[in-house]
Amino acid sequence: LPDTMETVDTASAHSIPEVCAHLSLSAQHCVKTLAVHGQNQDGEPCIVALVVRGDHELNEIKAEKLTHVSEPLQFASDEEVEQAFGAKPGCIGPAGLSIPVIVDRSAAELQRFVCGANKQGFHYLGAQWERDVSDYMVADIRNVNAGDPSPDGEGTLEIKRGIEVGHIFQLGDKYSQAMNASVLNEQGKAEIMQMGCYGIGVTRVMAAAIEQNHDDNGILWPESIAPFQLALVPLNLHKSEAVRKTTESLYDRLQAQGIDVLLDDRNERPGVKFADMELIGVPHQLVIGDKSLDRNVIEYRSRRSGEKQDIPLDNALEQIIALLSGNSA
Repeated sequence: LPDTMETVDTASAHSIPEVCAHLSLSAQHCVKTLAVHGQNQDGEPCIVALVVRGDHELNEIKAEKLTHVSEPLQFASDEEVEQAFGAKPGCIGPAGLSIPVIVDRSAAELQRFVCGANKQGFHYLGAQWERDVSDYMVADIRNVNAGDPSPDGEGTLEIKRGIEVGHIFQLGDKYSQAMNASVLNEQGKAEIMQMGCYGIGVTRVMAAAIEQNHDDNGILWPESIAPFQLALVPLNLHKSEAVRKTTESLYDRLQAQGIDVLLDDRNERPGVKFADMELIGVPHQLVIGDKSLDRNVIEYRSRRSGEKQDIPLDNALEQIIALLSGNSA
């Protein structure tokens, strides 16, 4: 960019990508100006110019917290922009303005930059803050980008998708006014209280837990929120008397111990039952079949680790309780 500010014809370019393509420059060498409603130093209503680097986006929540910006944030109309800047949106910039100008920190670090010339169809090339912008304030008003330095100085920021599992709402005095809910202030006078509330999305917590705890076969429920602690998977339940009696006895004894048990008593093939148990994701599973009963054992399976072990029927209840509590030998 040149050392002196030059006015260049950009009649066909009105957005940052178009200006960059027209001038063969990257967006980080440009600034974009947004016009919002606010007030000047005297508190009088006026248009305020917010300036961010061309490759950054305005953070509206940050912006509306500024003294000179109205809350909630309200962008100026095309007519208001033309009246305040002398040009339509797409050609406006921070130079030569008589309204408040607030520049994002990243934009303020640019030594020279491209900006709208406040003249229809033109931009400035090589503008400088101290030389070409008479008065401006610097504030943090942009969204962070991936790769930005971390606030704690340890590495760079990454942006990842998340699930909103809770809300906090600022209610102000809307409901406290209606209920005449007041407190005594420091002067001992009654004052309507400010209210807030929060909510936790239970189903969203479940979704977040599953997103973090699953494999190719299904859910890996954390034990603290699993719908059941243990699943009984009897094989050939409707034909084998030994399997039926053992299953019913175990189910009743486990229930008596306060253990949440899911009993798969469907008349389905073993493969279907095993696949469904993997999908449902109950943390602990007991498989009861004729072959294992012939050896006087039942099979234990851990859904998370895939561990399998035989448990003798003689002390099955004690061993199962130990496995559920994590105290197995």
